[in-house]
Amino acid sequence: MTRAFIIVLDSLGVGGAPDAQRYGDIGSDTLGHIAKRCAEGDADRSGHRHGPLHVPNLTSLGIGECCRAATGAIPPGLDLEAWRDGYAGAAAEVSTGKDSQSGHWEIAGSPVHFEWGYFPRSEPCFPQSLTDELCERGGFDGVLGNKHASGTQIIDELGDEHVRTGWPICYTSADSVFQIAAHEQHFGLERLYATCEIARQLLDEMRVGRVIARPFVTTEHGYQRTSNRRDYGVPPPFPTLLSRARDARREVVSVGKIGDLFCHTATGRELKGKDNDAVFDQAVDAVKHLGDGGLMFVNLVDFDTLYGHRRDVPGYAAALEDFDARLPEFLQQLVSGDLAIITGDHGCDPTWTGSDHTRECVPVLAFGPNPEHRRASRHSLGQRASFADMGATVAQHLGLPQGGHGLSFLW
Repeated sequence: MTRAFIIVLDSLGVGGAPDAQRYGDIGSDTLGHIAKRCAEGDADRSGHRHGPLHVPNLTSLGIGECCRAATGAIPPGLDLEAWRDGYAGAAAEVSTGKDSQSGHWEIAGSPVHFEWGYFPRSEPCFPQSLTDELCERGGFDGVLGNKHASGTQIIDELGDEHVRTGWPICYTSADSVFQIAAHEQHFGLERLYATCEIARQLLDEMRVGRVIARPFVTTEHGYQRTSNRRDYGVPPPFPTLLSRARDARREVVSVGKIGDLFCHTATGRELKGKDNDAVFDQAVDAVKHLGDGGLMFVNLVDFDTLYGHRRDVPGYAAALEDFDARLPEFLQQLVSGDLAIITGDHGCDPTWTGSDHTRECVPVLAFGPNPEHRRASRHSLGQRASFADMGATVAQHLGLPQGGHGLSFLW
Protein backbone atom coordinates (compact mmCIF):
# COMPACT_ATOMS: atom_id res chain seq x y z
CA MET A 1 0.00 0.00 0.00
CA THR A 2 1.27 3.49 -0.89
CA ARG A 3 -0.28 6.39 0.99
CA ALA A 4 0.99 9.82 2.03
CA PHE A 5 0.37 12.02 5.07
CA ILE A 6 1.36 15.63 5.69
CA ILE A 7 0.93 16.91 9.25
CA VAL A 8 1.46 20.63 9.77
CA LEU A 9 2.19 21.82 13.30
CA ASP A 10 0.93 25.34 12.63
CA SER A 11 3.64 27.93 13.35
CA LEU A 12 6.41 25.48 14.33
CA GLY A 13 9.42 27.31 12.93
CA VAL A 14 13.00 26.24 13.56
CA GLY A 15 14.65 29.62 12.92
CA GLY A 16 17.17 30.66 10.35
CA ALA A 17 15.10 31.90 7.39
CA PRO A 18 17.58 33.28 4.85
CA ASP A 19 15.42 36.38 4.25
CA ALA A 20 14.37 37.00 7.87
CA GLN A 21 15.92 40.48 7.77
CA ARG A 22 13.36 41.58 5.19
CA TYR A 23 10.61 40.82 7.71
CA GLY A 24 12.34 42.17 10.81
CA ASP A 25 12.69 38.64 12.20
CA ILE A 26 16.44 38.02 12.37
CA GLY A 27 17.08 35.78 15.37
CA SER A 28 13.56 34.44 15.70
CA ASP A 29 13.48 30.72 16.42
CA THR A 30 10.21 29.26 17.64
CA LEU A 31 11.34 25.76 18.63
CA GLY A 32 14.86 26.75 19.64
CA HIS A 33 13.72 29.50 21.99
CA ILE A 34 11.01 27.31 23.53
CA ALA A 35 13.56 24.56 24.23
CA LYS A 36 16.01 27.09 25.68
CA ARG A 37 13.39 28.60 27.99
CA CYS A 38 12.35 25.15 29.15
CA ALA A 39 15.94 24.15 29.87
CA GLU A 40 16.44 27.33 31.88
CA GLY A 41 13.29 26.67 33.90
CA ASP A 42 11.53 29.75 32.49
CA ALA A 43 8.76 27.78 30.79
CA ASP A 44 7.23 25.99 33.75
CA ARG A 45 3.58 26.30 34.62
CA SER A 46 2.33 24.92 37.91
CA GLY A 47 0.22 21.82 37.40
CA HIS A 48 0.87 21.61 33.65
CA ARG A 49 4.51 21.11 32.74
CA HIS A 50 7.98 21.40 34.29
CA GLY A 51 11.61 21.09 33.27
CA PRO A 52 13.33 20.63 29.90
CA LEU A 53 11.25 20.21 26.76
CA HIS A 54 10.37 16.51 26.53
CA VAL A 55 9.47 15.39 23.00
CA PRO A 56 11.12 11.95 22.67
CA ASN A 57 9.15 10.83 19.62
CA LEU A 58 9.92 13.95 17.60
CA THR A 59 13.52 13.72 18.76
CA SER A 60 13.76 10.12 17.56
CA LEU A 61 12.50 11.28 14.16
CA GLY A 62 15.25 13.90 13.96
CA ILE A 63 13.74 17.20 15.11
CA GLY A 64 17.17 18.21 16.44
CA GLU A 65 18.60 17.81 12.95
CA CYS A 66 15.86 20.11 11.62
CA CYS A 67 17.08 22.81 13.99
CA ARG A 68 20.72 22.20 13.12
CA ALA A 69 19.95 22.45 9.40
CA ALA A 70 18.23 25.81 9.91
CA THR A 71 20.50 27.54 12.44
CA GLY A 72 23.57 25.37 12.96
CA ALA A 73 22.58 24.84 16.60
CA ILE A 74 20.83 21.98 18.37
CA PRO A 75 18.44 23.17 21.10
CA PRO A 76 18.62 21.65 24.59
CA GLY A 77 16.94 18.26 24.87
CA LEU A 78 16.77 17.59 21.11
CA ASP A 79 19.99 15.62 20.88
CA LEU A 80 20.96 13.97 17.60
CA GLU A 81 22.01 10.80 19.41
CA ALA A 82 18.33 9.92 19.82
CA TRP A 83 17.59 10.30 16.08
CA ARG A 84 16.92 6.75 14.91
CA ASP A 85 15.99 6.90 11.23
CA GLY A 86 14.16 8.77 8.50
CA TYR A 87 14.81 12.03 6.67
CA ALA A 88 15.25 15.21 8.70
CA GLY A 89 16.08 18.77 7.69
CA ALA A 90 14.63 22.23 7.25
CA ALA A 91 12.96 24.13 4.45
CA ALA A 92 13.01 27.82 3.61
CA GLU A 93 10.00 29.60 2.12
CA VAL A 94 10.08 31.29 -1.28
CA SER A 95 6.54 32.69 -1.04
CA THR A 96 6.28 36.38 -0.26
CA GLY A 97 4.15 36.01 2.88
CA LYS A 98 4.71 34.44 6.28
CA ASP A 99 1.14 33.28 6.79
CA SER A 100 -0.65 29.93 6.86
CA GLN A 101 -2.16 30.32 3.42
CA SER A 102 1.18 30.94 1.68
CA GLY A 103 2.91 28.25 3.72
CA HIS A 104 0.37 25.52 3.03
CA TRP A 105 0.08 26.39 -0.65
CA GLU A 106 3.85 26.17 -1.01
CA ILE A 107 3.97 22.84 0.81
CA ALA A 108 1.43 21.64 -1.76
CA GLY A 109 3.61 22.81 -4.62
CA SER A 110 2.10 26.25 -5.30
CA PRO A 111 4.39 29.04 -4.04
CA VAL A 112 2.92 32.53 -3.85
CA HIS A 113 5.01 34.84 -6.03
CA PHE A 114 2.65 37.82 -5.97
CA GLU A 115 2.32 40.31 -3.13
CA TRP A 116 -0.68 39.95 -0.85
CA GLY A 117 -2.56 43.05 0.19
CA TYR A 118 -1.85 44.20 3.74
CA PHE A 119 -3.23 46.91 6.00
CA PRO A 120 -1.10 49.62 7.65
CA ARG A 121 -0.51 49.78 11.40
CA SER A 122 -2.11 53.21 11.60
CA GLU A 123 -5.49 53.59 13.32
CA PRO A 124 -7.91 53.32 11.68
CA CYS A 125 -6.16 50.81 9.40
CA PHE A 126 -8.96 50.06 6.92
CA PRO A 127 -9.90 52.38 4.05
CA GLN A 128 -13.00 54.44 4.82
CA SER A 129 -14.57 53.35 1.54
CA LEU A 130 -14.23 49.71 2.60
CA THR A 131 -15.87 50.10 6.01
CA ASP A 132 -18.59 52.37 4.59
CA GLU A 133 -19.54 49.79 1.96
CA LEU A 134 -19.39 46.96 4.50
CA CYS A 135 -21.72 48.88 6.85
CA GLU A 136 -24.17 49.75 4.10
CA ARG A 137 -24.39 46.22 2.72
CA GLY A 138 -24.26 44.56 6.14
CA GLY A 139 -26.95 46.73 7.69
CA PHE A 140 -25.08 48.24 10.65
CA ASP A 141 -24.03 51.80 11.45
CA GLY A 142 -20.33 51.29 12.11
CA VAL A 143 -17.50 48.92 12.99
CA LEU A 144 -15.37 48.57 16.11
CA GLY A 145 -11.65 47.95 16.27
CA ASN A 146 -10.35 48.95 12.84
CA LYS A 147 -6.76 48.19 13.86
CA HIS A 148 -4.09 45.53 14.25
CA ALA A 149 -4.91 43.42 17.28
CA SER A 150 -4.81 40.04 18.99
CA GLY A 151 -8.11 38.25 18.46
CA THR A 152 -8.55 37.24 22.08
CA GLN A 153 -7.55 40.61 23.48
CA ILE A 154 -9.81 42.61 21.20
CA ILE A 155 -12.97 40.77 22.22
CA ASP A 156 -12.08 41.42 25.86
CA GLU A 157 -11.53 45.08 25.02
CA LEU A 158 -14.56 45.65 22.79
CA GLY A 159 -16.97 42.80 23.55
CA ASP A 160 -19.24 44.88 25.79
CA GLU A 161 -19.44 47.72 23.28
CA HIS A 162 -20.14 45.22 20.50
CA VAL A 163 -23.06 43.74 22.43
CA ARG A 164 -24.38 47.23 23.21
CA THR A 165 -24.10 48.69 19.69
CA GLY A 166 -24.44 45.64 17.46
CA TRP A 167 -21.38 46.77 15.50
CA PRO A 168 -18.98 43.99 14.39
CA ILE A 169 -15.38 44.02 15.60
CA CYS A 170 -13.04 44.27 12.60
CA TYR A 171 -9.29 43.87 12.94
CA THR A 172 -6.20 42.60 11.14
CA SER A 173 -2.62 41.47 11.78
CA ALA A 174 0.70 41.35 9.94
CA ASP A 175 -0.90 38.71 7.71
CA SER A 176 -3.03 39.49 4.70
CA VAL A 177 -6.26 39.09 6.62
CA PHE A 178 -9.50 40.87 7.53
CA GLN A 179 -11.05 39.37 10.66
CA ILE A 180 -14.56 39.96 11.93
CA ALA A 181 -15.50 39.01 15.50
CA ALA A 182 -19.12 38.93 16.61
CA HIS A 183 -21.22 37.42 19.40
CA GLU A 184 -23.05 34.28 18.31
CA GLN A 185 -26.25 35.21 20.15
CA HIS A 186 -26.32 39.02 20.11
CA PHE A 187 -25.12 39.44 16.52
CA GLY A 188 -25.94 36.00 15.15
CA LEU A 189 -23.69 33.34 13.68
CA GLU A 190 -25.33 33.26 10.25
CA ARG A 191 -25.29 37.05 10.10
CA LEU A 192 -21.57 36.98 10.89
CA TYR A 193 -20.98 34.54 8.03
CA ALA A 194 -23.03 36.69 5.67
CA THR A 195 -21.02 39.77 6.70
CA CYS A 196 -17.78 37.92 5.96
CA GLU A 197 -19.07 36.96 2.52
CA ILE A 198 -19.70 40.63 1.80
CA ALA A 199 -16.20 41.51 3.01
CA ARG A 200 -14.72 38.78 0.83
CA GLN A 201 -16.30 40.32 -2.27
CA LEU A 202 -15.06 43.80 -1.32
CA LEU A 203 -11.50 42.64 -0.65
CA ASP A 204 -10.85 40.55 -3.77
CA GLU A 205 -9.41 43.48 -5.72
CA MET A 206 -7.10 44.31 -2.80
CA ARG A 207 -5.60 40.78 -2.89
CA VAL A 208 -6.35 40.19 0.78
CA GLY A 209 -5.70 36.51 1.42
CA ARG A 210 -8.41 35.66 3.93
CA VAL A 211 -11.51 36.97 5.60
CA ILE A 212 -12.05 35.13 8.88
CA ALA A 213 -15.25 34.87 10.90
CA ARG A 214 -14.38 34.88 14.62
CA PRO A 215 -17.54 34.10 16.61
CA PHE A 216 -17.53 34.28 20.39
CA VAL A 217 -19.93 33.70 23.28
CA THR A 218 -20.33 34.80 26.88
CA THR A 219 -19.03 32.42 29.57
CA GLU A 220 -18.58 32.67 33.32
CA HIS A 221 -14.98 33.66 32.61
CA GLY A 222 -15.86 36.39 30.11
CA TYR A 223 -16.00 36.31 26.33
CA GLN A 224 -14.63 33.20 24.66
CA ARG A 225 -14.14 32.35 20.99
CA THR A 226 -15.93 29.25 19.71
CA SER A 227 -14.99 26.55 17.23
CA ASN A 228 -17.39 28.01 14.62
CA ARG A 229 -14.59 29.95 12.95
CA ARG A 230 -14.92 30.09 9.18
CA ASP A 231 -12.31 31.24 6.65
CA TYR A 232 -13.14 32.89 3.33
CA GLY A 233 -10.04 32.66 1.18
CA VAL A 234 -9.09 32.71 -2.45
CA PRO A 235 -8.20 29.57 -4.40
CA PRO A 236 -4.53 28.72 -5.00
CA PRO A 237 -3.20 30.18 -8.27
CA PHE A 238 -1.61 26.97 -9.55
CA PRO A 239 -2.59 23.29 -9.64
CA THR A 240 -1.74 21.95 -6.20
CA LEU A 241 -0.72 18.54 -4.95
CA LEU A 242 -4.34 18.17 -3.81
CA SER A 243 -5.79 18.94 -7.23
CA ARG A 244 -3.35 16.57 -8.92
CA ALA A 245 -4.40 13.82 -6.51
CA ARG A 246 -8.06 14.59 -7.22
CA ASP A 247 -7.50 14.55 -10.97
CA ALA A 248 -5.83 11.14 -10.61
CA ARG A 249 -8.96 9.98 -8.76
CA ARG A 250 -7.09 9.47 -5.53
CA GLU A 251 -8.79 9.75 -2.18
CA VAL A 252 -8.04 13.06 -0.45
CA VAL A 253 -8.78 13.73 3.23
CA SER A 254 -8.29 17.20 4.73
CA VAL A 255 -8.23 17.50 8.52
CA GLY A 256 -8.41 20.71 10.55
CA LYS A 257 -8.41 24.01 8.67
CA ILE A 258 -6.94 22.62 5.43
CA GLY A 259 -10.27 23.02 3.62
CA ASP A 260 -10.46 26.71 4.54
CA LEU A 261 -6.85 27.39 3.52
CA PHE A 262 -7.37 25.86 0.07
CA CYS A 263 -10.78 27.47 -0.40
CA HIS A 264 -12.29 23.96 -0.42
CA THR A 265 -10.64 23.32 -3.79
CA ALA A 266 -9.75 19.62 -4.26
CA THR A 267 -9.74 19.12 -0.50
CA GLY A 268 -11.83 15.94 -0.67
CA ARG A 269 -13.39 14.74 2.57
CA GLU A 270 -13.04 17.48 5.17
CA LEU A 271 -12.85 16.68 8.88
CA LYS A 272 -12.90 19.29 11.64
CA GLY A 273 -12.14 19.43 15.35
CA LYS A 274 -12.46 22.06 18.06
CA ASP A 275 -8.83 21.75 19.20
CA ASN A 276 -5.60 19.87 18.56
CA ASP A 277 -6.77 16.75 20.36
CA ALA A 278 -10.04 16.60 18.43
CA VAL A 279 -8.26 17.16 15.10
CA PHE A 280 -5.71 14.49 15.98
CA ASP A 281 -8.52 12.08 16.89
CA GLN A 282 -10.08 12.67 13.47
CA ALA A 283 -6.77 12.12 11.71
CA VAL A 284 -5.91 8.89 13.53
CA ASP A 285 -9.35 7.47 12.84
CA ALA A 286 -9.18 8.47 9.17
CA VAL A 287 -5.79 6.78 8.68
CA LYS A 288 -7.47 3.43 9.26
CA HIS A 289 -9.81 4.00 6.34
CA LEU A 290 -7.57 5.79 3.83
CA GLY A 291 -7.19 3.64 0.74
CA ASP A 292 -4.20 2.79 -1.40
CA GLY A 293 -2.81 5.87 -3.14
CA GLY A 294 -4.64 8.21 -0.76
CA LEU A 295 -3.44 11.57 0.53
CA MET A 296 -4.16 13.08 3.95
CA PHE A 297 -3.32 16.70 4.82
CA VAL A 298 -3.63 17.72 8.48
CA ASN A 299 -3.31 21.08 10.24
CA LEU A 300 -3.00 21.44 14.02
CA VAL A 301 -3.70 25.11 14.63
CA ASP A 302 -3.59 25.48 18.43
CA PHE A 303 0.20 25.93 18.45
CA ASP A 304 -0.31 29.16 16.53
CA THR A 305 -3.60 30.61 17.72
CA LEU A 306 -3.48 29.68 21.40
CA TYR A 307 0.23 29.93 22.16
CA GLY A 308 2.32 31.54 19.43
CA HIS A 309 0.26 34.67 18.92
CA ARG A 310 -0.36 34.96 22.65
CA ARG A 311 3.39 34.64 23.31
CA ASP A 312 2.74 31.82 25.75
CA VAL A 313 5.97 29.82 26.02
CA PRO A 314 4.76 27.31 28.67
CA GLY A 315 1.55 26.72 26.75
CA TYR A 316 3.40 26.14 23.46
CA ALA A 317 5.85 23.79 25.17
CA ALA A 318 3.03 21.83 26.78
CA ALA A 319 1.18 21.58 23.45
CA LEU A 320 4.29 20.18 21.78
CA GLU A 321 4.68 17.64 24.56
CA ASP A 322 1.01 16.68 24.30
CA PHE A 323 1.34 16.14 20.54
CA ASP A 324 4.52 14.14 21.00
CA ALA A 325 2.85 11.90 23.60
CA ARG A 326 0.04 11.13 21.16
CA LEU A 327 2.23 10.72 18.08
CA PRO A 328 2.62 6.92 18.54
CA GLU A 329 -1.15 6.59 17.99
CA PHE A 330 -0.57 7.85 14.46
CA LEU A 331 2.66 5.92 13.90
CA GLN A 332 0.98 2.65 14.83
CA GLN A 333 -1.55 3.12 12.02
CA LEU A 334 1.09 3.36 9.28
CA VAL A 335 1.66 0.35 7.05
CA SER A 336 4.37 -0.73 4.66
CA GLY A 337 4.73 1.75 1.81
CA ASP A 338 3.33 4.76 3.68
CA LEU A 339 5.18 8.07 3.73
CA ALA A 340 4.51 10.67 6.42
CA ILE A 341 5.86 14.21 6.70
CA ILE A 342 5.67 16.41 9.81
CA THR A 343 6.38 20.07 9.19
CA GLY A 344 5.34 23.66 9.92
CA ASP A 345 4.01 26.49 7.75
CA HIS A 346 5.81 29.54 9.24
CA GLY A 347 7.09 30.59 12.65
CA CYS A 348 5.36 32.30 15.57
CA ASP A 349 8.11 32.63 18.15
CA PRO A 350 6.43 33.04 21.57
CA THR A 351 9.52 34.84 22.85
CA TRP A 352 9.43 37.44 20.07
CA THR A 353 8.12 40.99 20.26
CA GLY A 354 4.54 41.72 19.20
CA SER A 355 2.03 39.01 18.39
CA ASP A 356 2.66 38.28 14.70
CA HIS A 357 4.16 35.35 12.80
CA THR A 358 7.92 35.16 12.35
CA ARG A 359 9.80 34.41 9.13
CA GLU A 360 11.56 31.10 9.78
CA CYS A 361 12.51 27.85 8.20
CA VAL A 362 10.23 24.94 9.05
CA PRO A 363 11.14 21.39 10.09
CA VAL A 364 10.92 18.57 7.58
CA LEU A 365 10.56 15.11 9.13
CA ALA A 366 9.86 12.41 6.53
CA PHE A 367 9.48 8.80 7.56
CA GLY A 368 7.59 5.55 7.12
CA PRO A 369 7.40 2.14 8.74
CA ASN A 370 9.93 0.66 6.30
CA PRO A 371 13.19 1.99 4.84
CA GLU A 372 12.55 1.25 1.16
CA HIS A 373 13.07 4.89 0.15
CA ARG A 374 16.12 5.49 2.34
CA ARG A 375 19.78 5.02 1.56
CA ALA A 376 20.61 4.77 5.24
CA SER A 377 18.77 4.44 8.51
CA ARG A 378 18.80 8.22 8.81
CA HIS A 379 19.52 10.90 6.28
CA SER A 380 20.02 14.65 6.61
CA LEU A 381 18.14 16.81 4.14
CA GLY A 382 20.06 19.93 5.04
CA GLN A 383 18.22 23.15 4.31
CA ARG A 384 15.85 22.83 1.36
CA ALA A 385 15.29 25.83 -0.88
CA SER A 386 11.47 25.64 -0.82
CA PHE A 387 8.57 24.17 1.11
CA ALA A 388 7.51 22.86 -2.32
CA ASP A 389 10.12 20.10 -2.02
CA MET A 390 7.68 18.36 0.31
CA GLY A 391 4.91 18.47 -2.29
CA ALA A 392 7.28 17.20 -4.95
CA THR A 393 8.35 14.34 -2.68
CA VAL A 394 4.77 13.29 -1.93
CA ALA A 395 3.91 13.49 -5.64
CA GLN A 396 6.78 11.15 -6.48
CA HIS A 397 5.83 8.78 -3.71
CA LEU A 398 2.21 8.60 -4.89
CA GLY A 399 3.09 8.43 -8.58
CA LEU A 400 1.41 11.76 -9.33
CA PRO A 401 2.55 14.33 -11.93
CA GLN A 402 5.01 16.92 -10.69
CA GLY A 403 3.68 20.45 -10.47
CA GLY A 404 6.69 22.41 -11.69
CA HIS A 405 7.87 23.59 -8.26
CA GLY A 406 10.15 21.89 -5.77
CA LEU A 407 12.53 18.94 -5.92
CA SER A 408 11.80 15.54 -4.43
CA PHE A 409 14.26 14.24 -1.86
CA LEU A 410 13.38 10.58 -2.49
CA TRP A 411 15.74 8.34 -4.43
